[in-house]
Amino acid sequence: MIELPDLAVGGLAVGTLSALALGGGLLRSRRQRAVQRDEIAALRAHLDGVVQTFAAEVEHLAAKRVPAAARQLAHPHVAVPGPLQLRAAGSSLGVAMENVLDQLRVELTAQHLRVDAAAQAGMRGATREIQAALYRLQDALRGLQQQYDDPELAQTLFELDHENEQSLRRAQVAAVVCGAWVGLAREESHLVDAVTGGQARLAGYHRVRVNNHLQPGTALVSHAVEPVAIIVAELLDNALRHSAPDTDVVVNLEHVHHGVCVTVDDAGLGMTQDERDRAQRMVAGSEPILLTDLGDPPRMGLAAIGQLTRQFDLTVDLSSPSPYGGVRAVLRVDSHLLTRIDPEEQPPAASAPRPTRRATAEEPPAQTPSAGHDYVPEPDDAAPASRHADGLPQRRRRTRAAAADTAVPEQRPPVRRPEEAAAALGALQAATAAARAAAGENTDHEDHEDHEGGTAR
Repeated sequence: MIELPDLAVGGLAVGTLSALALGGGLLRSRRQRAVQRDEIAALRAHLDGVVQTFAAEVEHLAAKRVPAAARQLAHPHVAVPGPLQLRAAGSSLGVAMENVLDQLRVELTAQHLRVDAAAQAGMRGATREIQAALYRLQDALRGLQQQYDDPELAQTLFELDHENEQSLRRAQVAAVVCGAWVGLAREESHLVDAVTGGQARLAGYHRVRVNNHLQPGTALVSHAVEPVAIIVAELLDNALRHSAPDTDVVVNLEHVHHGVCVTVDDAGLGMTQDERDRAQRMVAGSEPILLTDLGDPPRMGLAAIGQLTRQFDLTVDLSSPSPYGGVRAVLRVDSHLLTRIDPEEQPPAASAPRPTRRATAEEPPAQTPSAGHDYVPEPDDAAPASRHADGLPQRRRRTRAAAADTAVPEQRPPVRRPEEAAAALGALQAATAAARAAAGENTDHEDHEDHEGGTAR
């Protein structure tokens, strides 16, 4: 039998060993908890750093990157800042933020297009009514010009008709920018007539000098006449507005390999490279045109040119400076938009500058007989047609008897008194209206209203 003292000793030994084992376990668990606390503290510090970085990136996205991305839609030269942390650019956070900017651009573009389409529809309706009223006023003024011969009244009616023509041009340009039809259906016309027709729509027409270096009979196909006249008018308007009132705007009409070029040079201040690049993008017509991008008040001239160049396959270039220090604008009309008109059967307008090129054997010089008088065309090397003090071209006439006497040199008409000048203006305006009616340039009120569904820097 085991004695009690031995049992007590054995139990004590076992208890001691158990206590030692438990103490070692407690020490190990304390060490493990300390390590875990350190790891948790490190993870918490790292997480706080990540949260702060994320918050800073989101704040930078909202304060800097999103506004810059929105401005970039209207101004492509605006740079969008990158993330604050360069290493975040390729991370999942950087990719997510770039997706945010991309979706923002898509949605803003869609919203701009919807808003602009509604604005353009409203403007088309407004310009339709304005154009119809201006056409009616134009017909009434020209009827009065033919009815009355009083010099002072003729001068007043001419000035009113010219003001109405300028208002009609502005309404037409606004309609074209909004996607409407150009508004006039014309027959084939001499290209020089389209250029002078655009010139006649401007307040400073007397400052424009047109040099016609085309072959006689160079003309435009019917659907290109009005677009070319509108483009030339807007290019000349820009040149006149941005150059000094005592300087001239020079227009040259030249044959080129692929067609004809109309070059407009002014002596204004010119444009910076950024302005030139933006203007070139607008006249190219390769990008959609938004009314909200045209400024306040909107400048629609270059936008209208862009619409017409895209619709009628024309080309306008503004990338070269003018040798006079201003801006050079070049309109190129390709060969498929050109045709030929017999200058004898259908001569250019009396006020159109004579071509500097001599007619070939198949193209004799044009002479236009009329009842009781002959219009005398100037020779190719003659000086340009004389003008009144206010810049209007004059017609030169002589009787058939005088025309037969070639030995007598042609004399320049004497300086006229204001009353005589006003009478000449009235006669010129009446003849111009009659020529337009014969060529089918003007349409009646019903035609205007039928076409208004598509009509109207």
